[in-house]
Amino acid sequence: MSDPITITLNGKKGHVAANTSILSLLEKRDIRPGSVVVEVNLNIIPRDAYGLRMVAEGDTVEILRFVGGG
Repeated sequence: MSDPITITLNGKKGHVAANTSILSLLEKRDIRPGSVVVEVNLNIIPRDAYGLRMVAEGDTVEILRFVGGG
């Protein structure tokens, strides 16, 4: 297994395995990829790239869920 890297996820520092994809990050948290928008270092990641985009040391990741209401 790879050494862990440090990222900031939704404002909290934490560790994930090196070579972790956005898709894997979501799956480990039981989050359906189609229900969220993911931003890495202030850049929105296209959904079709979730499996290709790996998080890197020091990345800031925000998982955004839009909720309707009224």
